[in-house]
Amino acid sequence: MEDLTAILARRSIRSYTTRAVDPEQIEDLLLAAMSAPSAGNERPWHFIVIRDRHLMDAIPEIHPYSQMLREAPAAILVCGDPTLEKYHGYWIQDCAAATENILIAATALGLGSVWLGIYPEQDRIDGLRALLGIPEYIIPFSLVPVGYPDERKESADRYEAERVHTERW
Repeated sequence: MEDLTAILARRSIRSYTTRAVDPEQIEDLLLAAMSAPSAGNERPWHFIVIRDRHLMDAIPEIHPYSQMLREAPAAILVCGDPTLEKYHGYWIQDCAAATENILIAATALGLGSVWLGIYPEQDRIDGLRALLGIPEYIIPFSLVPVGYPDERKESADRYEAERVHTERW
């Protein structure tokens, strides 16, 4: 799939088949994530790959909009590490770029995914820290369930010319 095609085809997928995601595909998603731009090229991120069914089933008790984890075969938790950032506060943008790269790469690989927000919801941050043994200085940012889609969504044309301004507002 061409780069622009994957970007335009990306949709939030919340229903998955039982087919497992290959470890090589997870590695490709992580390669894409770590290829994201970051402020000062500091790459202040860490990733937790989750496949354990007990952990996946426990997360909906922490995150109210994560019910799809009960059927997803895998998930990637994107975490920020402010101790690695060169420019204060930019870890958020860096982790957002890494998350988007995972979503686009999943589409390119024929997988489905959806962005589940963790940061800045403190109860979600604390819950995932406790569940996954994450150190206090690491901040869970987003969670991306990944699997083979059990639903089909057509590409959506989201271009809105009225939101484009040239030179000035």
